[in-house]
Amino acid sequence: MSPIIMLDSGAGGLTIFNEINRIMPRLPVIYCADNEGFPYGPRPQEEVIQRVSLCLRTLCEQFQPSLAVIACNTASTVALSRVREELPIPVVGVVPAIKTAANLSENQCIGLLATPGTVQRQYTDDLIHDFASQCKVIRVGTTELVQIAENKLKGIAPDLEKIKSIISPFLEAEKIPDQAVLGCTHFPLLKEELNLCAPEINWVDSGEAIARRVLSLLENQLNGDSPALLHKALFTDPLTSQEAPYDSALKSMGFHSVDTLDLPGFR
Repeated sequence: MSPIIMLDSGAGGLTIFNEINRIMPRLPVIYCADNEGFPYGPRPQEEVIQRVSLCLRTLCEQFQPSLAVIACNTASTVALSRVREELPIPVVGVVPAIKTAANLSENQCIGLLATPGTVQRQYTDDLIHDFASQCKVIRVGTTELVQIAENKLKGIAPDLEKIKSIISPFLEAEKIPDQAVLGCTHFPLLKEELNLCAPEINWVDSGEAIARRVLSLLENQLNGDSPALLHKALFTDPLTSQEAPYDSALKSMGFHSVDTLDLPGFR
């Protein structure tokens, strides 16, 4: 069975991997964290496009995958059309679950928690116009939460007071949103902490929807009788000794090896 490839700047895409692995446990996954380019959010749009394009083309050459997932909201909103033109396989991107949140909302007030770029992008404006025009939408942009999520996977406990401060625009609003979209794939790593800080808000992410989209594209290729296959994780910058918990966390999730992906000529 051909693997699929997944790309994020760091650990955020693992929240999508978990859903894919839950629904399709026999599907082999090559997960690439472009940690040399982490985080994508503050980087110029053209640089993100170039990095995503090069990473996915390199992965395709090495692993001949059946499908690619851009497991990052920022990268999806800026690079999806480019890589769909370049790659000979289906490419699935991640869209903030604004439609889902709007449909679930009872008080017609929803939140969007994402990186500053995603919060401000025209792509997001269009999603809100098309699917949440009946709702008040409170937007919060943060890159700090991305690093907190990365640190959690490395064994550093999240600071609840810091998280509460970041999401304070939701909690201090005249009407508190009853649904909030996690518009960055890193943020579901912090769902436990977000629930502790704001139990009145239901946090909505795209993981299950993306997994079901992948299933719909691959269902004719999946063999239920085949043995479970091993997953592989790659980083564009080698992990340091201080990042050993990262390695351990990946192996506990089913990744049998953690290696480095060389991107010659990019620097």
